[in-house]
Amino acid sequence: MFNCPCAPGAASAYLESMKTVPALLVFLLLFGGFGLAAPKQHIVAFGKWTTVKWMVGEDEHTAIEIKIRPLLVDGQTKEFVTSPPHDVTDRTFVVQRVFRLNDSLSQETPPERWRWERGGWLLVNRVTGKMQQVPLPEFDPYSSAAAWFRDYAAYCGVSDDGKKISAIIVQLGRRKPLLKKLVGDASSAPDSECPAPVWERAPSRVTFEPRGEPKFTFTVPTRAVDLATEKDAEDDGPRKDDE
Repeated sequence: MFNCPCAPGAASAYLESMKTVPALLVFLLLFGGFGLAAPKQHIVAFGKWTTVKWMVGEDEHTAIEIKIRPLLVDGQTKEFVTSPPHDVTDRTFVVQRVFRLNDSLSQETPPERWRWERGGWLLVNRVTGKMQQVPLPEFDPYSSAAAWFRDYAAYCGVSDDGKKISAIIVQLGRRKPLLKKLVGDASSAPDSECPAPVWERAPSRVTFEPRGEPKFTFTVPTRAVDLATEKDAEDDGPRKDDE
């Protein structure tokens, strides 16, 4: 049956100890497997800045120099970006991407022509290295300048027909804008609809200054948006941009 190198009185104890061996093996396999399946820590970093030409204007003959740099994951270039990153949390940040667009005509012979274009915004996870596009309604990479605060983005968006601009506030994770207010007609110049809005905290509010229109301020309490009244501004004293 079995050969127990022990006294007859210890045989039952020996059998009990042998019964625990399979259970111990199962425990080690299960929890050891969890350790092996732990997600890998990725290294997200930026490369060196360089300057490229961005062709703008109705005839696309005007060159504007913009600074870009690669966005790296584990040493590999995944995207090129043009803006400083904005930390949303200690694990995630947003950054505006740029990309190379094929500018060759079908009747042209090689070599191909390429041009740099500004794109939308990316949400990047520092731990997993995952990147995803941030849906910003009516955000126009050519004309819109976004200002971030916490998980909010404020900017002047351009309508689908390219004729109207609206002051827009978006919160990450929400499908509909917290604010969309028509403010005027669009133009054809880059970054011309309005400068990047200016954020303030306590209370959270943002000031828009559209081209050719008076500036106005909106408060953003939790998940709602209210127009800051003149009384609110007086109670808080003069703001820096009003002085």
